[in-house]
Amino acid sequence: MFILIVILDHRYFPYHINMNKFFTLLAPVIFAFTAHAQTTPTIMPFGKIDNADLEMTKCDFEPDANAEVLFNKGDVYYDGVFTIQGEYHKRIKIFNDNGKDEANIRIEYYGGNRLEYVNDIQAETINIVNGKPEITKLDKKLIYTQNIDKVRSAIVFSMPNVKAGSVIEYKYKYHTESISNFPSWDFQQKIPVRYSELDTAIPDLLYFREISHIWQSYFKSEHSSEPRSTGGGGNALTYNEEKRKRILVNIPSLHDEPYMSSYADNLMSLHFNLTSIKSSYGFMKSYSDTWAKVGGIIADDEDFGGQLKRKLTGEELIINKAKALKTDDEKIAFVFNQVKNAMKWDGIDRWYTTDGTYRAWEKKTGNSAEVNLILYHLLKQSGVKAYPMIVSTREHGRVDGYNTSLSQFNRAVVYVPVDTVKEYILDATGKYNLYNETPDVLLNSSGLYIDKATDQYDIVFITKEAPVRQVVIVTADILPESKITGTADISSFSYNKINSTQRYKTDGEKKYTDFIRDNDNNLKISSIKMNNLEIDTLPLTQNITFNLELTGSDGTYIYFNPNLFTTMRTNPFLSENRATDIDFGYLNRYELMGNYKMPAGYKAEALPKNVRIIMPDQSISFKRFVAEQDGYISVRYVIDHNKAHYAKDDYAEVRQFYKQMHEMLNEQIVLKKI
Repeated sequence: MFILIVILDHRYFPYHINMNKFFTLLAPVIFAFTAHAQTTPTIMPFGKIDNADLEMTKCDFEPDANAEVLFNKGDVYYDGVFTIQGEYHKRIKIFNDNGKDEANIRIEYYGGNRLEYVNDIQAETINIVNGKPEITKLDKKLIYTQNIDKVRSAIVFSMPNVKAGSVIEYKYKYHTESISNFPSWDFQQKIPVRYSELDTAIPDLLYFREISHIWQSYFKSEHSSEPRSTGGGGNALTYNEEKRKRILVNIPSLHDEPYMSSYADNLMSLHFNLTSIKSSYGFMKSYSDTWAKVGGIIADDEDFGGQLKRKLTGEELIINKAKALKTDDEKIAFVFNQVKNAMKWDGIDRWYTTDGTYRAWEKKTGNSAEVNLILYHLLKQSGVKAYPMIVSTREHGRVDGYNTSLSQFNRAVVYVPVDTVKEYILDATGKYNLYNETPDVLLNSSGLYIDKATDQYDIVFITKEAPVRQVVIVTADILPESKITGTADISSFSYNKINSTQRYKTDGEKKYTDFIRDNDNNLKISSIKMNNLEIDTLPLTQNITFNLELTGSDGTYIYFNPNLFTTMRTNPFLSENRATDIDFGYLNRYELMGNYKMPAGYKAEALPKNVRIIMPDQSISFKRFVAEQDGYISVRYVIDHNKAHYAKDDYAEVRQFYKQMHEMLNEQIVLKKI
């Protein structure tokens, strides 16, 4: 009888290689073409090129681009023993000097235990000289392998003889001994792509859940099935090979936009997650088709579950002090700050450890998993009910609940369910993180917590329901010499406190002062006092003494805009179109209150009207109140964001609201001399 040997190294199999992840940026909402009306570009063999591509000076569908992918082709298939092979060929046109960065090539893969490897690399630069192609091949001695950690590796090289007008191309082969490591494919990149093709051939013995992030019509999508067999005689295993060809053309580049979530969330791409394997005899084995199974995999992983009970040198001192505290909140705050202050995060995000918690504690440096699994261990030993959890940062992308793959996660944290209404998600990698605030980079996604003792593994949606407040109170005198002098008291709560504290401590007082005055040279700050910087449970308060020169005023009229110290002076949504979803991160509430004493001999000539505007779905509102009484002008602005995330299809409404709101925020008060 034929025996099917399946190599499934659970330490690595949930990963998916993203060969082009380093080339991704954002896409316009409106495509200036109809895909099916295009003529298929010619895909020429390596070293052969059409002179028209060498002579072209700009991208047809994105004329301002610095470079363009002429074609990107991947052919991924299984060989007879069920290992995965991939053949990749990419060609790029450089239009100007700003596009030359595309000649720095980086191919990441999981090289740990040679689970995956890349070989047969060929690369060359083609220039046109005297009307003919001139080819400069890459010296293979200049191809380097970088060991990122014990799991990840990268092939890096720079293309030779690159200049404006060059065409560069490279190809390589990819191999993996795991049947489940089917690589993902990015159709879209940070530069426009004229043609992108992915060809796959997968035995029907393997069931992959395909995660598609495609919102442009395929130029071509074909499917066919061919019978196959492996093994000999009566031991032959028969199956059908399912072949797919998918092509997109004229794919716009991916640009950075204000309040975008991540490239991963907005990128046109395909991902493959193996969920089950069957044989021709009808037997089937399921794998990471549920989150419970994924949780069980990492609970048994030596670089995650194997680290949870590992003893740390000198841990008794911290544990004994924590146990002596009365409440869990006190214990959590104490242990959290001990780890946060003792450990230095090396800037690397992983859900698994590299050196292990013991060595990381000895070095006082580690990746995010090492830092936070140390935190988990000390909390658990101190009697706090806590669980390790794996999460995805905003930059890495939101977790898709239907894609039960570990590749979606990039950080380990600690989950503490305090009671039925309160929970903490602790991350000691950030020096300015607070124990009682979930880091904002984890919001609006999901985390998978691990309870190995009871075999409980479940997904938790991470959000913050209460709006984050920022309150500004200005008390000032308007002087007849066209100047305002006074004080501002700013109270920053939650993430506003974290962000202001980090900026103040990182940049220093001078740069921080420039930031809060929004680089307005007419606004001078003579003193600033910060309070509650080190007290996690209190808001940050800032007491500011300032004076403001009113340069637009003359001897008869005084003009001033009371929108001070709000960080809401510039409209971020000016572009007519948008390609990405809007992610504010969390709900927020801005309040500005001002009380201005008018100079003697002046009266209010023009005051902005009291007004309230609101989005059609009532998710954002702006209220303005302005009044004159007893020689004072009082103002109150309130901006409420009751929704954190908007689809790009909602951009027109958001843009229109922000346009109206900023016009009102920047409307001036006019005083006239009597």
